[in-house]
Amino acid sequence: MGDVMADGKNAAAIESVGEMAGRFTSELMTFMGGWKQRLMAEPEELEQIERDVHVAFARGADLVVAGLIAVVMKQPEFEAAAERTRAGFAQPLTRGRKRTIGVKLLGGTLIWVASLYCAPRRGARSSEEKAPGLYVELAQFGCGKAITPGLESRVARQAAICPSLELVRRELARDGVTLGVKTVRRITYQCGEGLLRLRKHQLLLWREGKLPAGDELRGKRVSVQIDGGRTRLRSELRPAEQRREETDADGLVTKDAPGRSKKRPAQTFDAEWREPKLVTIFVHDKRGRMIKEFSPTFEGTFLGPDAVAELVAMHLHRLGAAHALSITFAADGAPWIWDRIPRIVALAQLTNVPIHEVLDCCHAAHHISLALAAFGLNETERMPLYREHRTLLRNGQWRRVVEDLSDLVGDSENDKMRTEIAYLQKHGDAGRLSYPAFRKQGIPLGSGAIESGIRRVINLRLKGNAIFWREPNAESMLQVRAQVISNRWDQRVQEMRNLRRTNGLTDWTWRPQPMSIKTEAENKTAL
Repeated sequence: MGDVMADGKNAAAIESVGEMAGRFTSELMTFMGGWKQRLMAEPEELEQIERDVHVAFARGADLVVAGLIAVVMKQPEFEAAAERTRAGFAQPLTRGRKRTIGVKLLGGTLIWVASLYCAPRRGARSSEEKAPGLYVELAQFGCGKAITPGLESRVARQAAICPSLELVRRELARDGVTLGVKTVRRITYQCGEGLLRLRKHQLLLWREGKLPAGDELRGKRVSVQIDGGRTRLRSELRPAEQRREETDADGLVTKDAPGRSKKRPAQTFDAEWREPKLVTIFVHDKRGRMIKEFSPTFEGTFLGPDAVAELVAMHLHRLGAAHALSITFAADGAPWIWDRIPRIVALAQLTNVPIHEVLDCCHAAHHISLALAAFGLNETERMPLYREHRTLLRNGQWRRVVEDLSDLVGDSENDKMRTEIAYLQKHGDAGRLSYPAFRKQGIPLGSGAIESGIRRVINLRLKGNAIFWREPNAESMLQVRAQVISNRWDQRVQEMRNLRRTNGLTDWTWRPQPMSIKTEAENKTAL
């Protein structure tokens, strides 16, 4: 049985919850008079006094929680559960030994816990993936590395919402939780990587046919919308090239100098724009409008189109889309999306569900405008034609639109205009421009939900001036942000902690299977 100490590593162990409650009451009495005197002398200081009171009560809550942890850890039932966790852990563990480790609680109070630490059994580590050890009792509570679940969740959520980790540190400090920026970063990415490991775990179970299908989407009208954002990723640091001023024979500068306002760094990095893929799955009503009472699912990745397509199939299975009333795939005209929908439908076993594919109406109309612009019409000449053909398009007369545009281009070698005409022809032939039929069936005509998701999930946190990400950190933040925005945080984090208690999986990456029908056709041709 482990002990819990509140006053230091070698202090006396906590014996009861009442002991901690009494201690908090004693501490509170020493503050009450001071708060009263301050408020009487300076009523305008009420805000700061409010904060001080809340910080004091947060410490009191931490002391009570410490007492609860101490009492529960002494129970035989808890000890038996801890042993079952150790014995049933996915990676073989040693019998272990007691270690005393500092753990921070939700209110920022540091306690010390003597927990059984079990290292990986010698010879059991895989060369591909090293399994960590396990603090068995702390794992029972869902603790992360030296933090309780409450503090881990609080820090990670703040990091997802705030524009920088430094701002997270400041906001936590205002509430009495003192953490360094490095600690905030470690906690945030620890939580994000845990969510990514949960995603990989469920994906591998799904591939093996072992992931249970839920019933959340049973009997519902479901929309699936996919798109890509933009984020700048940075490479590893490299030595910076030293630029010297070019001078003539007299020592005078002949070209613009790099500047001397500040010392140039000795190291730099390369940056490139990357397109994270994002998907949202939500329930809509019979008029095609999102039902707010059902939380949407957001999923995103930097691993490419095959990866996000496979994740879509896995989530549709997990949420029970095989028993949905209908499923609508809506997106813009990006070929990488439409090429992968047949495989998504097949892998998610949606063959008995009515499937609809919708090209976003605004995107389709925009290509009419592009075609008219390519023809060389000025805005005054173009707008009446654009409005006329936009109305035709919305009324399902896309063939008339294609014919009119084709008559305009005639036999001229206007490749740009022909490209826009071919775009409309392709999506029309695929049945994605049947807007009157979609409207009658209560199917969304646009992809506004994913456009909004790109802005809220990606742009407002991962994209901005002078923001550069390492790819693993960007993937981790994208996952954290997606769960916060979708309002599925508590559910997913609890699933993550259940996995952490049973599996020491550390690598969250995987190789996605080919999802494009073009790839499948090429493979068949090669055979």
